[in-house]
Amino acid sequence: MPEQFVVPQFIDVEDKIIGPISARQFIILLVVLLTDTLLFKLLTFGKFLLVAIPFLIVGLVFAFVRVNGQPFHYFVLNIVKTFRKPQLRVWDKSLNDSEVRIFMKTEEELPPPLPPRKAAVTASRLAELTMVVNTGGVYNPEDYE
Repeated sequence: MPEQFVVPQFIDVEDKIIGPISARQFIILLVVLLTDTLLFKLLTFGKFLLVAIPFLIVGLVFAFVRVNGQPFHYFVLNIVKTFRKPQLRVWDKSLNDSEVRIFMKTEEELPPPLPPRKAAVTASRLAELTMVVNTGGVYNPEDYE
């Protein structure tokens, strides 16, 4: 009988580290609270309230809100990607067929020239080279021509 293996379940659920808060949520909340603390020290109380409350709300949205089962920051990244490069293609009908053919014409590039080939070794040349190697370079075919 084959061995049975435990199949992991709920792999899309983030690990909880502090009660119901995941590590991602904890880091977002930590950054928001530290930034609000710094703003409290630097700004007057009225300016602090005008800046810190919206910043806190945005931080809570990024930490806890999910859109279509995805964390909110993925939703924001998808929106940015959609606006930067939309998937909808619109056909520009302002050009007529002859203008389109002009744009479609491409000049054919000539292939690069072939590298020069060395002359094939003939049987007589091969015999001369063999003689040079066998004699240790003493035999010189030019001396016997």
